[in-house]
Amino acid sequence: MPLFVHRAERSDLLADGLAEVLAVPPADPFAGEIVAVPTRGVERWLTQRLSTQLGAGPDRDGICAAVEFPSPRQLVATALGVDATVGGGSAADDDPWVPDRSVWPLLDLIDRDVLAAGRTVAAGGAAVRDTAVQDVAVQDVAVGGGAPPAWGRTLAEHLGASADGALPPAVARERRGRRYAVARRLAGLFDEYAAYRPAMLQDWSSGADGNGLGGVVPADLVWQPELWRRWCARMAADGVTDPVLRRAERLARLRSDPSDLDLPARVSVFGVTRLPRAQAEVLAALAEVRDVHLWVTHPSARLWDRVAASGPTGPRRRSEDDSALCGEHPLLTSLGRDARELQLTLSAFPSVDRHVGAPARPSTLLGRLQRDVQDDHRPARPGPVAADDRSVQVHACHGPARQIEVLREVLVGLLADDPTLEPRDVVVLCPDIETYAPLVSAAFGLADVTGEGHPAHRLRVRLADRALRQTNPLLGVAARLLDLAGSRAGASQLLDLAGLPAVRRRFRLDDDDLEQLSTWVTRAGVRWGLDAGHRATYGLDAFGQNTWAAGLDRILLGATMAEQDQNWLGLALPLDDIGSADVALAGRLAEFVARVSAVVAALDGRQPLSGWVTALRDGVLSLAAVPAEDLWQQTELLRELGETGEQAGPLADHLELGTADLRSLLDRRLRGRPTRANFRTGTLTVCTMLPMRSVPHRVVCLVGLDDGSFPRSPGVDGDDVLARDQVTGERDIRGEDRQLLLDAVLAAEQHLVITYTGADERTGARRPPAVPLGEILDALDLTGETTDGRPVRDQILVRHPLQPYDARNFTEGALGVTGPFSADTSALAAARAGQRPRRSAAPFVSSPLPARPAPVVELQPLRDLLLHPVRGFLRQRLDVAVRADETEAADELSVELTGLQRWAIGDRLLRQRLRGVDEETCRQLEWRRGELPVGPLGNRVLTEILDEVDILVDRTAPLRTGTADRQDLVVALADGRELRGVVDRVWGDRLVGVEFGRLSGKHRMRSWIDLLALSAAHPDRGWTAVTVGRGRGGARQAVLDPVGADAAVETLTALADLADRARREPLPLPFKASEAYADARRRSEDELSCSVQAAGQWNDDKFPGEQSDAAHVVVWGAGALFETVTAPEPAPDEHWAGERTRFGELALRLWAPLLAHERIVPL
Repeated sequence: MPLFVHRAERSDLLADGLAEVLAVPPADPFAGEIVAVPTRGVERWLTQRLSTQLGAGPDRDGICAAVEFPSPRQLVATALGVDATVGGGSAADDDPWVPDRSVWPLLDLIDRDVLAAGRTVAAGGAAVRDTAVQDVAVQDVAVGGGAPPAWGRTLAEHLGASADGALPPAVARERRGRRYAVARRLAGLFDEYAAYRPAMLQDWSSGADGNGLGGVVPADLVWQPELWRRWCARMAADGVTDPVLRRAERLARLRSDPSDLDLPARVSVFGVTRLPRAQAEVLAALAEVRDVHLWVTHPSARLWDRVAASGPTGPRRRSEDDSALCGEHPLLTSLGRDARELQLTLSAFPSVDRHVGAPARPSTLLGRLQRDVQDDHRPARPGPVAADDRSVQVHACHGPARQIEVLREVLVGLLADDPTLEPRDVVVLCPDIETYAPLVSAAFGLADVTGEGHPAHRLRVRLADRALRQTNPLLGVAARLLDLAGSRAGASQLLDLAGLPAVRRRFRLDDDDLEQLSTWVTRAGVRWGLDAGHRATYGLDAFGQNTWAAGLDRILLGATMAEQDQNWLGLALPLDDIGSADVALAGRLAEFVARVSAVVAALDGRQPLSGWVTALRDGVLSLAAVPAEDLWQQTELLRELGETGEQAGPLADHLELGTADLRSLLDRRLRGRPTRANFRTGTLTVCTMLPMRSVPHRVVCLVGLDDGSFPRSPGVDGDDVLARDQVTGERDIRGEDRQLLLDAVLAAEQHLVITYTGADERTGARRPPAVPLGEILDALDLTGETTDGRPVRDQILVRHPLQPYDARNFTEGALGVTGPFSADTSALAAARAGQRPRRSAAPFVSSPLPARPAPVVELQPLRDLLLHPVRGFLRQRLDVAVRADETEAADELSVELTGLQRWAIGDRLLRQRLRGVDEETCRQLEWRRGELPVGPLGNRVLTEILDEVDILVDRTAPLRTGTADRQDLVVALADGRELRGVVDRVWGDRLVGVEFGRLSGKHRMRSWIDLLALSAAHPDRGWTAVTVGRGRGGARQAVLDPVGADAAVETLTALADLADRARREPLPLPFKASEAYADARRRSEDELSCSVQAAGQWNDDKFPGEQSDAAHVVVWGAGALFETVTAPEPAPDEHWAGERTRFGELALRLWAPLLAHERIVPL
């Protein structure tokens, strides 16, 4: 009997035809039905569709039962007798030639016949047994004198086994790490050869090197035929027959004696758009003994007839295929190649062709386009399209996030306009599901979190085929551990691992804990490497600084002693500010790092697959935990890891793998594998384009058709013989994506919605759509035009603004719909706010806060308020700590210091040297901080900085005679209060401040305040102050001569009054700008020029100014203008110097006494 080929332009018609066939009961009432389907999504839809057609009732509204849905490959394997049953789904899985199984014998063959010999020479001529090779065969070694066999040299060098030892060790090691990946790829290639070009493998098995097309394999691929013959011999030793020979033998047996065929009398294959030649041959042979029905979705009956009448049948070289010339409609020509080539494949076998019927198409633009395609008709001229026709919508957006926002508004609008439309009637197809899945989750289905919110938040959405590592957190941890095992274990990598929800639960870490850990890790100098031994691979095992072990020692030691004690333990210098309340968190960090180190050690080296599976399972369970209601995640983890070992078979226990091999193996297993339960659940389905191909929906949405992203561009595999000279019917990813797009267009019943990135998110520059989408727009322009004669794309293509709160989203008719485009109430509020007249931001405080009089003024808080009034107000009055932008944990060792890092090291060394710490101790302390570059680089930098420090120490030695002292002070201020505090850096009657950096205003102001306090507290001594710092041309000193006691008290009282004002409100008194202003006024410059100089200190330029200070941003906002900050007039009681602005009055009040009393001279 021939194949029964049923074809239609849409799958629902095929399903109805299938239901009519299945409605005829088989001769055996207990016999089931078999319908092979390409994807689980098609299975779910077909089951639901058939359930409305089958049954005993008059309306056939029964159930779909006793129907099995294997894949075409499983059906073919069962027909060949590979497995006894289809129902278990194991026919194809148990086939020893399935790539995931056959890879192990192939890997064993490569180890024995290719790599063993090559590595013997690479080891220097001595007989060396590689740990990955068991019982190495040596017959080729003798022939080649230790070199890889001639036929396998290309493969050997690709895998790091060089005959002449020319490969650097690091390169060879990296290449050896891809053994499994290369073997699995080759197993996949050979599997495709067997499916698409079995004649080529048959030629290879006979000893020739043909390409299956009458020619020979390219010269650079001649190693593949020999590898195939050896592989077949290796498999034959285990009793496994060559797949091409096995297929021929079993086809002959199938035709001669079908009595043992465990298949029903009627078999169907539904929804395929590409059928490998080997599968087609089996189905044709099966059709001789069973009824075999092929249900094919084909875009055009007329095109089918034209291709059938065009000439010779059967497959041909793709370069010689002229079937594209048979079509008239441009979309059939450019997007329908897979459909044409399927017809060519089937034409080589006896078949009976039946056109089920064409669907009725609406009169909308979408319907007219679909009708033209199915009729293979190129319109002579476009017809008018109604202005309100929204059957086709194309939306150009600014990036993926904006595409999802626009899609949300479109769907809400469609559901609101049509009460009969339900979420289950909508499918969203996305080529790059992993990029868009988090955005979809954020835009839909949040009603339980946000309350009313956006209407789309009440829509339930099902993401159907995401990768397992994304849907199961424990599998995500497993993937992270595999990545970590082969990496340098950088600071950010372990912190990211600690931040995973399952790991956080295991170690009881909240957001504050993670922030604290990040701060500790950065301060402790952790960069990469678990310990010094972990760095051995990179030749840095002699350098233990900046490892996790060294940093953790610093953290734990900091919980028991202070850094100021100048003690250390081994390589560990105590880390300051580890309080008693932090000890438990430090302990949890130590436990986390210890467990990670144990897992990484277990995932290192080489071992059989069973050992890897055990190590990975134990590692995940030691680092991650899930609540009781999510224990399914642990069950799935154990199942996936267990099935990995079971599928490999016993041979995997005799082959040793490396970490990179395991990563490649599990990466493939953790990819998305959709199940039927994820589709057609009554929710809005989001999936890739393959699972629901050709399944009709009232609304079909295509998201992410960006230029460069669609169609996929995997690149040509240089080892693929088929890619060198392609034949029709063989798989081509780009052609497959084009066919998927055409299928989606034809599957849309009422609406087709397409989004793409039409503008750059940052620059706004326009970007073109994907080429296939451009072809659809061109076809639409051929189909219709606007009522005023313009191309229809002007009507259906909408270019959206960058922001969801742009006013155009809420302006009727602005974005292609009669009413407002957006239903986002939050964005509407933002848009309305944006339309209101701009007004100045409300002041941080509308009026000064009430005073808090205190009888005592503390000296240190006074200093803090005067050196940074705004930060002092936030901290001392509002109890708000403002942090500058945190530096993320760095993963690279320092090779060069920044200016700020150099200053920090120099300032610490200077303080230590001034306290009398010897140079060697200073060196030891700095090395243990982990901030210096590695090795000699760090030693050179440290020596340079120490030389600079010692110059300052020596030059200031005459100023520091005697012994350093601290003075406890009590000063009676003129307003009746007392000033109390401690002044250090006192040498006799002189206050001496030595700074490693430039002589700055903060250093001078502190010395001035301390000198005033000393002079007022002890008027009987002639106090002076000297502040030393670096300047242009060498060191400079700011000298302050003695101050009278009365003048000191008066000035301190004025400064205390300034501090009181700073505690009540943010004073417009930026420190550097006020110094520049006061210094210019002292030189008798006018207010305008003084303000210009002050603005230079405020504004950001090449370096950040006070404008970007974190405290100033909190109070005045980002980018606050100097004129805005300094504009207020003085308060009634602030007219001290006759300045027009409050800033000027405050600046002179703070700085004028110091500048009048100070002398700055070279040291």
